[in-house]
Amino acid sequence: MSDPVPIPTAETAVSPTGVPLQSAVDMLRSALSSVPARLWLAVGVVLFGAVLAALVAAVNRRLLVGAGVPETIEGTAFERTAREFGTSTVSLVADLTGYFIFILSVIVALTVARVRYITTFWNGVAELLPSLFLAALVLILGLVVGDKVELLVDERLRGVKLPQTGVIPSLAKWSVVFVAVLVALGQVGIHTDALVVLLGTYGFAVVLFGALAFRDLLASGAVGFYLLLQQPYTIGDRVRIGDTDGVVQEVNVFVTHVESDDEEYVVPNRRAFTDGIVRLRE
Repeated sequence: MSDPVPIPTAETAVSPTGVPLQSAVDMLRSALSSVPARLWLAVGVVLFGAVLAALVAAVNRRLLVGAGVPETIEGTAFERTAREFGTSTVSLVADLTGYFIFILSVIVALTVARVRYITTFWNGVAELLPSLFLAALVLILGLVVGDKVELLVDERLRGVKLPQTGVIPSLAKWSVVFVAVLVALGQVGIHTDALVVLLGTYGFAVVLFGALAFRDLLASGAVGFYLLLQQPYTIGDRVRIGDTDGVVQEVNVFVTHVESDDEEYVVPNRRAFTDGIVRLRE
């Protein structure tokens, strides 16, 4: 009769590497127990930060969509550029908040883990990170608002047949962007005194050249206010302004509409002062 075959127990079973399984379990348990509790806490903080970041990004995305932001910024240059990269302005802003929370959780985890020199690093980053976050938001907001202002101004001036009006939408856009850059740089602690002076010079130049380019329009507007306040003639009066005579159909800030013999003349209001007004009595 042959000898009985021994049945391996937990103590005698071996792993494929030849190490007894009980010994491998003991080694693993020893290795895990040797890890300081603060490191496990740091890992937990990072995992919690990742989940919280994803949750905040999703909530912010839903809030922005619910507020109608995508429809408001539709057609802007920044939104079109974002779409070319497979994203959108709403997604960028939402993801930015998520990244901010995750980076903050990593810094907290490093502090909990007591990584060397992290105290000094934390003090610097804790002051700079919120400022960087706000600066990025201000820049994105400035670009989006600038694009929207450009579209609105261009739409308002579409009916004005003056060549000088073509530069106004671009001036409006880059004025908003320039102010946003100033605010963003101020958030990160960069001195912007020289840029503020440059902004003042830029504003003075815009006003000066705008006054020169639109002097006739400004003159008509000034006279238009006078005509609307004093009303030397009203709708239905027959008048002669320069070499144009007829019945007044409409008076606004810049022009007067005069109809004569089935023809309608659009007379700049400044001619009321330069050429004079004659009220014709029938």
